[in-house]
Amino acid sequence: MARNKYDIDEALETPFDIKHFKRALKYVAKYKKQVAIALIISIFAAVVSLLGPFITQRALDVTIPEGNRKELVILALLLLLTIAANVVLSTMRSRIMTKAGQDMICDIRRDLFAHLQELSFDYYDSRPHGKILNRVINYVNSVSDLLTNGIINFVLEILNLIFIAIFMFILSPRLALVVLAGLPIFAAFMFAIKTAQRRAWQRVSNKSSNLNAYLHEGLVGVRVTQSFNREEENNGIFRRLSNDHRSAWMKAIYLNSAVWPVSDNISVWVTAAIYAVGLLAIGPAGGMTVGTIAAMTGYSGRFWQPIMNLSNLYNTFVNTIASLERIFETMDEPVKVTDKENAASMPKIKGDVSFENVTFSYEEGVHILENLSFDVKAGQSIALVGPTGAGKTTIVSLISRFYDIESGCIKIDGNDISSVTLKSLRSQMGIMLQDSFIFSGTVKDNIRYGRLDATDDEIKAACKIVGADEFISHMEKGYDTVINERGSSLSQGQKQMIAFARTILADPKILVLDEATSSIDAKTERYIQQGINHLLKGCTSFIVAHRLSTIRSCDKIIYISEKGITEAGTHEELMVKKGLYYNLCMAQA
Repeated sequence: MARNKYDIDEALETPFDIKHFKRALKYVAKYKKQVAIALIISIFAAVVSLLGPFITQRALDVTIPEGNRKELVILALLLLLTIAANVVLSTMRSRIMTKAGQDMICDIRRDLFAHLQELSFDYYDSRPHGKILNRVINYVNSVSDLLTNGIINFVLEILNLIFIAIFMFILSPRLALVVLAGLPIFAAFMFAIKTAQRRAWQRVSNKSSNLNAYLHEGLVGVRVTQSFNREEENNGIFRRLSNDHRSAWMKAIYLNSAVWPVSDNISVWVTAAIYAVGLLAIGPAGGMTVGTIAAMTGYSGRFWQPIMNLSNLYNTFVNTIASLERIFETMDEPVKVTDKENAASMPKIKGDVSFENVTFSYEEGVHILENLSFDVKAGQSIALVGPTGAGKTTIVSLISRFYDIESGCIKIDGNDISSVTLKSLRSQMGIMLQDSFIFSGTVKDNIRYGRLDATDDEIKAACKIVGADEFISHMEKGYDTVINERGSSLSQGQKQMIAFARTILADPKILVLDEATSSIDAKTERYIQQGINHLLKGCTSFIVAHRLSTIRSCDKIIYISEKGITEAGTHEELMVKKGLYYNLCMAQA
C-alpha cells in the first residue's frame, strides 16, 4: 500500500496480473465439492430450460395444424414442468453457493487479518488505519459476489452458449450462423473498453479508500473536533471526498452501463435478421417453417441473454480484480519483524540488557540512533530522558523488537534478541504506555488479556497492588462490568490502573514504562507508584518520563540526544555535572 494520508490516492505497486484471480481460485478449491454439486445442478437446469423452444416448435408445426388437442395439453404441461424444474434447481444451486461463497469470503478475511496481526509497527505508522480497514471489510465484500455465484454463473453461461448453439445448428444451421454473426461486433466493443473499465474501478477503489480513511480519523478524533468547533470544516472535507467517490463511481457505471445497450441492440438486429432470412426461405423450396423461425427466435433471445450475463460478469470481474489487487498486495506485504529460521526460544530472562553499536532509522538515510551502546544489569532501573524526538521511545521499542535495527546488536542475558522467537521474548516483557489501550469487553477480560490462564483471585490481587480494586468493586457488576472500546466510560487514571494491573499480572522480567504516569493525577500516581515498586522488585526496568518524582530514584539516568547518549549517571551525579540533565531539572523547579 502506498504510504499516504486520507486525501492522497493509493498507487498500486504491481500491474494487473491474472495471477490475482488464480490466487483467489485457491479459496474456491477448498469448497470444490459444493461447487461441483452446484455446477451439476446448474447444468441440469440449463438443459431443462432449453427444451421449451423445441416444445414450442412441435406445437406450432405439428400439433396445432393436426388439431391434436390431447398432445397440445401434454406439451403445455411439459412446458410448465420445465419451468417449475428450472426454478427448483436454480433455488437449490443458489443456496449451496451462497453458503460456500460466504465461507470463502470468511477464509480470505481471516487470512488477511492474521497477516495484519504479524506486520511490524512501521506498516501502521505510515498508513491511515481507515484504508487498512477498507481492505479487510469493503474490498473483501466486493469479491463476495464473484466467488459466491460469479464463477458458477460464468461456467454455466458458457455451457448455456454451447448447448444453445448445438440446439440452433440442429434446428437450422443457416439461421444459427445469422445469430453468431453478431458476436465479433460485441467482442470488438468489449476489447475496446476493457482498459478504461479497469482504470475506472481502480479510481473507485481509491476514492472509497480515501473516504473510509477520513471517516475513521473523524470518528476517533471526534472529541478534538468538537472541542475546536471543527464540525463545519470537517463536513466540507467529508463532502469533497464523498463527491470524489460519487464522481468516480458514476464514471465507472457509465462504462458498465454501455455494455448492456450494445448487447441488447445487437440482439435486436440479430432477431430482425432471423425474420428476414427466415421469411425469404419459408416454404417447401427454402425448407423453412413458421415453427422453425419462432423456435430460432426463442433460441436467439436465449443465446444473447448469456452474452449479456457474461458482460455483466465481466464488469463484476473487472471491479473484483481492482479489489483483489489491493487485498493480495496487503497479504504480500513483507513481515519485516519475524522469527528467523531456526530461531531458538528465549530462556527465562534474568534481566541483563546490552546495546552494542546500534543504528536505527524509520526512514532510509535518516538515522534516529547511531552507534548506541550501553549495558544494564539485571534488576536495575534505567530512566531515559531527553528532548522530544531524541529516540527514547525508539530505544524501548527496540528492546521488545517491535522494529529491527539496521546494524549493531541488542542482547538480553547475552542472547541476541534477533535470534530468538518473538513470542518467547515478548511474553517475558511488560510495556506500559501513556495511553494504554482498553479493549471492549469486561474489566476482567482486559486485565487477563496477556495471560489467559490467570485466575480471578490473581486478577483481583494484581488490581489491589495498583489500587484499582477500589473503583472496580464499586462498578455495577464489578470485574464483570462491560467497558467500551478505548475505555471511554473510564477516567484516564482508571484506564492506567487497569493497564498496570494487566502488566503486573503478566509478571514481566523486563518492564518498559513509556510516559505511563504523565497524564494522571497525584493520587492515582501514588497508587500506580505502588505497582511500579512491586514490579521493580527483581525486574529490569526502562522508564521514559519527564517527572522528576518518577526518575529520581532510578539506578541510572541516561540523557538521549544527538542520536545517542550525551550524559549518564545517577540523579546526584548528573546534578553535580550541571549539564543537560541539570538544565532539565531546573526547568521543572
